[in-house]
Amino acid sequence: MSDEPRIPRLDPDSATGPLRGAYDKLIRQRGKVPNLFRIAGHSPEIAATLAAHLDAVMGPGEVPEQLKELLSVRVSHINQCRY
Repeated sequence: MSDEPRIPRLDPDSATGPLRGAYDKLIRQRGKVPNLFRIAGHSPEIAATLAAHLDAVMGPGEVPEQLKELLSVRVSHINQCRY
């Protein structure tokens, strides 16, 4: 099995319009555009929906944001995610 994605990841520098704004926000929040959003960028409407979902789940709420991030990393580690 190949490690290459079946759908190419978009280069964040090539994003335009609303997608550019979404990518800029991700870069400010996370320091990069995660691969999921680089793939979803092929359909900007889906990328916007994913970004809104990420904000709703990982943003301010009853559980501190730092704890949410730590839990996300721990779950990825337990599931042996590569990234």
